[in-house]
This record gives sequence, structure tokens and C-alpha cells, in this order.
Amino acid sequence: MPELPEVESVRRQLAPELTGRRVRDVTWDASPSARISDLDLLPGRRIEAVHRRGKFLLCPLDPTPDGDPLELVLHLGMTGSLSFTTTGGDTDPLPHVRVRIDLDDGRTLRFRDPRRFGRASVVPAGDYVDRIPTLATLGPEPLSPAFDPGGFAAALAATSAPVKAKLLDQRLVAGVGNIYADEALWRARIHPASRRVGRRRAAALHGAIVEVLTSAIEREGTTFRDYRMVNGASGRNATHLLAYGQADRPCQRCGEPLRRTVIAQRGTTFCARCQRH
Repeated sequence: MPELPEVESVRRQLAPELTGRRVRDVTWDASPSARISDLDLLPGRRIEAVHRRGKFLLCPLDPTPDGDPLELVLHLGMTGSLSFTTTGGDTDPLPHVRVRIDLDDGRTLRFRDPRRFGRASVVPAGDYVDRIPTLATLGPEPLSPAFDPGGFAAALAATSAPVKAKLLDQRLVAGVGNIYADEALWRARIHPASRRVGRRRAAALHGAIVEVLTSAIEREGTTFRDYRMVNGASGRNATHLLAYGQADRPCQRCGEPLRRTVIAQRGTTFCARCQRH
């Protein structure tokens, strides 16, 4: 699933292409899904910007005639991707396209989502509690001042859940998923199943989260199979991973073979010698 670095890389490519464009028409997959909703409100609206919140893309629209602010909310799910084309309608050969947004410059923004876990919804701006509760409960952005070490340490101390499970639930910090949780915990030398993380180790983990996300954004994310940027290119971070997906390979610190386990129903790689409970 695309995580914060992948979504941010998509946003950086999408924003200059989409900002200021007016929507002429929208077509979408007729298969019923709450994840694709109210797109009939898009035609005639201008896209004002492309922002990111955690793993979500937020596109504010110009106000309706009644003055109501709206947003287009996009989430790539597990296998989603966004791309532009000048070929529309039935002549588009790309499979699994769930949404097509025709723009005033003659291009079409396509949302491809083979496994149907993505989202494309128009909602009243900021109205997420009932419509997209996951977005409403996101924790602080990890690359913003809101993600402060003291608050992070206090939040970790308030739970007895395994630290990796807490990182994945999005309420502690927004946008960190399986890849970057493994990477940050390895850097901070914290066992992913640890239930007690003191202030010193919390500070190390805080710094590691910022480091791994920043580095991954610089390399435009991690591609294994499905993730692509808007221009179709792959991210370049996969060869820089030190923990995630490296089970049975030697730890880059101590040489001990890395181990794999399952935490919060997610495959988890760690070093039993370096990463301590």
C-alpha cells in the first residue's frame, strides 16, 4: 500500500498539472462502493490545489453557487495509481480504471484501482467524521512541527499495544505504514513487539521516523510492484531498505540474520540482536 512518501511524491507531480483546471465531466465505475461517491458534484468545479493528509490527497474545489466549499478526496488504497491521458472514453485501453475526470485542457485524469481499495469522494470541506472517519482521526503529520518528540513519547507511554501496531493505526502519527514502520524501528533499535518505550527510545524513534520518510521522499517512494508516480515512473527507495523485506539477510549493523514475524496482521522484519524489548 502506498504510504506517506509515495503519496507525497504523487502529490508533487499532480499539483502543478491539476491546480487551476476545471472539471468538464466525470465517469466512474458503476459497481456500488462507498469509496467512490458524489462524483456527480465535480463537473463545473475548478480544482484549487492538491494537498496531502497522511495517505490521503485532498483537492479543494471552488465554492458551489450556494457558497458551500467542497473537496475531492483521493486515496490510492493498495494498488491505485493516477495518470493523465488525452485518450478518453471507450478507446482508453488501460484496465481497471474506476474513475475518469475530464479536464478543461482536453486531458483526462484516470484513477486505476485493480483491487478496489482506493477512494474517490467529493465531501463538504473538512467534513470527515461521518464520511471518512479514518481521515478524521489521523494523528499529526510526521514532517510538521505538530509531530513533537514530547507528545509522541507521551502517546506511546499511554498504550500497552506493541509499538509497531501503534505506529500502523494512524492515530499516533499519520502516513506511516508497514514499510517505514519496520525501517524506523530498525534504525531506533526498538523491537517491533515492544510494549514499553521510554522517553529516550521514543526520541530515537521520533527521529528515525522523520529520517526514513524524508529519505524516501527524496527517492520518490518505494516501488515493489504496483506503485507508480503520475508520470509512470517507479520510486527509487527499494534498494535502500535495511529492514523491510530483508528477512534472512544479514543485519547491516551486526550481521545477525534478520527475522520475520507477524504483528498487527502485518509481516514484520527485525533484528533480534540489535532491536531490544
